[in-house]
Amino acid sequence: MIGIWALGAYLAVILLWTTVVKRSVGEAMILGFLAVLPFTGAAAAAVGWDALYDAITDEIVYATMAFVFMGYLLDKAGVLDRLIDLLNSLIGGVKGGPAWVSTVASAGLGGVVHNQAAIAATVGSVTIPWMEKSKLDKPSAATLVAGNAGMGITFPFSASMFVLVGSATVGPLLDINALVLPLLFGGLWCFLHRLVVTWLLVRKSGMTPLDAAHRLSIRSAFGRGWATLLLFVVVAIPLVITTGALAKGLSDWTGGDVTKSVSVIVWIPVVLIITGLLLGRKNLPGSGRGWWNLLQESAPRFGIVGVTVVFAFAGANALAATGLPKQMTTLLNGMNLPLWLLAILIGLIIIAVAAPLSATATMAAVGTVGVASLVAAGVPATTAAVAVLVFSSCEAAVPPGGAPLYVACGIADVDPLRTFARLLTHYALPLLGIGVLIILGILPI
Repeated sequence: MIGIWALGAYLAVILLWTTVVKRSVGEAMILGFLAVLPFTGAAAAAVGWDALYDAITDEIVYATMAFVFMGYLLDKAGVLDRLIDLLNSLIGGVKGGPAWVSTVASAGLGGVVHNQAAIAATVGSVTIPWMEKSKLDKPSAATLVAGNAGMGITFPFSASMFVLVGSATVGPLLDINALVLPLLFGGLWCFLHRLVVTWLLVRKSGMTPLDAAHRLSIRSAFGRGWATLLLFVVVAIPLVITTGALAKGLSDWTGGDVTKSVSVIVWIPVVLIITGLLLGRKNLPGSGRGWWNLLQESAPRFGIVGVTVVFAFAGANALAATGLPKQMTTLLNGMNLPLWLLAILIGLIIIAVAAPLSATATMAAVGTVGVASLVAAGVPATTAAVAVLVFSSCEAAVPPGGAPLYVACGIADVDPLRTFARLLTHYALPLLGIGVLIILGILPI
């Protein structure tokens, strides 16, 4: 069981580096990768090089960078602000309107940006002060924003999804194009759960409708922001081309397989970047120097995400070389557990690991093993992948929590400890249940 020992060392190094030493997750992923290599034996150097080379040359890494730049560009261009203003003008005047705006906007941004901390910061900076003015207490406001940020993982195309599908363990089991629509439906189940939580918080609070002075009129907001809805339209173009009757017709016409020749993960950030450039052209630099400065400002995001994703891939590849997937699958299957209990066990393992780590690191550490174990138990690969991603979206919902929680609490100026109980009961446990029900086929995707 050398692979399981390697996983233990990998997790221990990452946990110690991020929680005790309190350094970045990018550094932790590098050290975790190095910690695995001795477990591969005499061929450690060769395994390490192959694992790192495969990670660096994977197109998913480049797609991830494109998504990072896309989110940064939409923010800098003011497109995201206009989208939130539009949502606020539509539903901000009802009781709990800012809370509903926070939830709907988080879902919308989750389908575009996928960075949980960025979602919490973007939405929270606008809606937390409004929720406080509408008489929602600070801990509840922070809890809502942090809990909603997890939707960045449960919609396509997050870095966690890329790490999962790009791993040596899950890659052969699952085509990324086949995961897109099931994950979209899985994300919608999670969105429905967030709406229920929002309704409960609003019902129990003394929130009042937001004063008209704090929101734009529908006419004004729609005039300024209607074009931002194109973000969701253009995302559909690569999806429509690569699925259903149109994909078959195009394949017959061209003589090739469109689903394989058109890479969804490459084209979606491309069309979104182009759309963002058009929508935000007035707020973007007009000179070469201005663009150079903008790119320099975005560099830290690329550095953090790039290092994390590359070494998450490399670590997952190295763990696969130790035989971990087969060993863990054998161990879990050897328990001869009924499917419902196996699903709960895998969910608890993933959620426990996601508590101190990011969802991306969680996918690299145990997500791939979870998918492999569920597939071995007879669960379709797409179903297993969706459920595992739902489990990992608890990044900010389990103590000590991830970056979204601390971003939300910082904006609300509240002690994070005051949010832990409700995050567990309102988000972590329900998401565990949703993932299990997806695995059992009770919630269709």
